[in-house]
Amino acid sequence: MTEETGTTGTAAAARLPLAVVSGGTRGIGLAFSRRLVKLGYRVTALYRSDEEVARAAERELGPRLNTVRVDLSDGTAVTEAAEAVLAAYGPPAVLVNNAGMNIDRPFLEMSHDDWRRVVDTNLSGVFYLTRALATAMVESGADATIVNVGATTGIRPRLNGANYCASKAGLLQLTKCLALELAPRVRVNCLIPGNTETDELVERFNLNDPDARRRMLDEIPQRRIADPEQIANALEFLVGPHSAYMTGQKLVVDGGQFMW
Repeated sequence: MTEETGTTGTAAAARLPLAVVSGGTRGIGLAFSRRLVKLGYRVTALYRSDEEVARAAERELGPRLNTVRVDLSDGTAVTEAAEAVLAAYGPPAVLVNNAGMNIDRPFLEMSHDDWRRVVDTNLSGVFYLTRALATAMVESGADATIVNVGATTGIRPRLNGANYCASKAGLLQLTKCLALELAPRVRVNCLIPGNTETDELVERFNLNDPDARRRMLDEIPQRRIADPEQIANALEFLVGPHSAYMTGQKLVVDGGQFMW
């Protein structure tokens, strides 16, 4: 694929099919944005707060990526942002609901705000963004794809994560409901990554400590932590023609850690 710069590159990018990726400027989300650009999409990446990271993503991916700052837990703000995207670029061919938040606490110490912020971002945010874009996706007459990014803890619980586990379990059921209601024009599946080498994972689980890393590896039959590009491989499958008869399903990419 040729490099495009300046006015010519921007005009060419505007003619490409659109992909919207929430949380698309860092970690696994950035790997998704990179892969979708490589596949020939123009990407709109949504982010919550880190302007510096968003600008870095724009510099890296050039005119095929633009970023939009929005708090996914705010339904009104999400609707306004989605309407602006639709007005500028038309309906997306791909929507990736990737943004997520962790606030871990023991259940008996979890505040109302701890619960609300996580569930509002991880579950309600998917509802708000999908609701704002899905009508245009259905009415476009073209086949489209939604990928909701879940978590292994949506199926198997963990300590100190009742808010996160509940939000991701709800996302699995929301995926199935959307697959039923948006068929046959829009396919909806849930991609569930296992432990993936991102800055956030390293920090949360102290993986710079060799003993902590070894304990995690001991739980994974593949004896390795995923690279974000391996998770992007699974996304490529879910948005591509080889999964054309697949909807309402979960795809677990976890090195065999849970084997559901």
